[in-house]
Amino acid sequence: MRTPLLVALLIAADQYTKYLAVTRLKPLRSVAVIPRLLNLSYVENPGAAWGMLAGRQYFLIGFSVLTLGFLIWKRRALFGPLPLGWLTMSLLFGGVIGNLIDRLRLNYVIDFLDFFWGPSHFPAFNVADSAICCGVFLFILTQWLHDRKLAAAARVAEDT
Repeated sequence: MRTPLLVALLIAADQYTKYLAVTRLKPLRSVAVIPRLLNLSYVENPGAAWGMLAGRQYFLIGFSVLTLGFLIWKRRALFGPLPLGWLTMSLLFGGVIGNLIDRLRLNYVIDFLDFFWGPSHFPAFNVADSAICCGVFLFILTQWLHDRKLAAAARVAEDT
């Protein structure tokens, strides 16, 4: 029950913050929050991360749907044995669905979190992007910890 609830909350937070970006930021384009570090900037991203595959909405929509289908199909094998597997799965589902809604509704994704450090600039992103990145990081970390635990148990079994 907690996974569908968290997915719904992530989608709601993503869509609400994008609504605020459209209604409050779009007219201003950009607002400095922390000078020389963080702006809130309205961006219409027709591609994926870093604008890759811009204009390939059908491909990006298809990829998102296939990814969701695969994650649902393999959810027990991928997330079941992992500590915090439910959280990892929720972050990935919520993020993918949040951006998929934009692609289907608008034909682009609304981004607004704009970080930079001196001349280095990170591409703008949104709540859904953050959820996906956190979900991928958590998956890698928990999979690594899980594999270490299995390897340690195998060593103990060999020694006995």
